[in-house]
Amino acid sequence: MTQRDSETNPASGGGYPGEMLGMPPTGRGSLGRLWPRVLALLIDWLLCSLIAAGLFGYRFGGHGANGFVPLAVFFVENVLLVGTIGSTVGHRICGLQVRRLQDRLNGPVSALIRSVLLCLVIPAVIWDRDGRGLHDRVAGTVLQRFR
Repeated sequence: MTQRDSETNPASGGGYPGEMLGMPPTGRGSLGRLWPRVLALLIDWLLCSLIAAGLFGYRFGGHGANGFVPLAVFFVENVLLVGTIGSTVGHRICGLQVRRLQDRLNGPVSALIRSVLLCLVIPAVIWDRDGRGLHDRVAGTVLQRFR
């Protein structure tokens, strides 16, 4: 099986990631792939850590309760930005957007559910055959490419 075949044929036995959700295989509207999602997360985490350092005196590598300050900023960023414009700063830079499965922008309730589960980490690393994390499945959302 070639690299291209492995991208278009998920382990479920045919098709491509996002096909069962009615998404195109590539380009605008397709499922956000792993590396752009990881890059978006790193951008958001760095930005939230810088905000935590500037506004709340967080020190990189902080311990105890201080170590959770960037996570709290990350949570607020996700709830506010994903719940209103559908993407965080990292998502926007990487060309990704969180949408409801009914092809509309995310709302505040699903953004809250998604953000809580994302901050718990474990739901975000449990994926289905379409490449959606458990946090997206529970919230009824999908991370799509918008360009």
